[in-house]
Amino acid sequence: MRIIKVAIADDHKIFRKGVILSLRPYTNLKFVQEAENGEELINGLLQADPDVVLMDLRMPQKDGIEATKFITKNYPHIHIVALTMFEDERFVGHMMEIGANGYLLKSADPSEIRRAIMDVMNKGYYLNNFVNRILLKKAHAKQKVIPNLNSEITLSDRERDVIKYICMEFTAAEIATKMDVSPRTVEAIKDRLMERFGAKNTAGLVFYAVKNNLVD
Repeated sequence: MRIIKVAIADDHKIFRKGVILSLRPYTNLKFVQEAENGEELINGLLQADPDVVLMDLRMPQKDGIEATKFITKNYPHIHIVALTMFEDERFVGHMMEIGANGYLLKSADPSEIRRAIMDVMNKGYYLNNFVNRILLKKAHAKQKVIPNLNSEITLSDRERDVIKYICMEFTAAEIATKMDVSPRTVEAIKDRLMERFGAKNTAGLVFYAVKNNLVD
């Protein structure tokens, strides 16, 4: 089983140590970096080279939002899971839009943190019930707005199928089999959609699709 390298950024040392200790039973997870703020995290990324960062939001010097923006721009291969006490839906939406791959509350069980890490590595995103409720709420609120035909989003059948299957949590290889195309074609369609909608990653694409009612 591949070892997944994990970093954690949180200004509370006791919480950091608690998360690390609680995930110790999962032997495929290896913590390679601890940081008490975003600046320290960024300074150590080259040496630690994590696959996933568990990111707090409120931290001194450089907060989790600023650090996420920097990492998604300069280290796009690193997956970011917000791990925070903030339940405000504005934080959830903003973090997903700037490139975070998942959003967890600090009350999450170790098993859910582990599942989030595995999902962002395997699928590119993790959406739990908390985030899904916010997405559905935003989608419902958007339905109350009078539609503007000039801004209607149009998709080809292939594009719609790719988005639908991504939202159903299928991998690129599984989508390729269902659509009878190559995985490279699926990735090309996904990349084109991400560029078109300004999504930073697969999680951002899913967030955009649900928010704009592109999937049933």
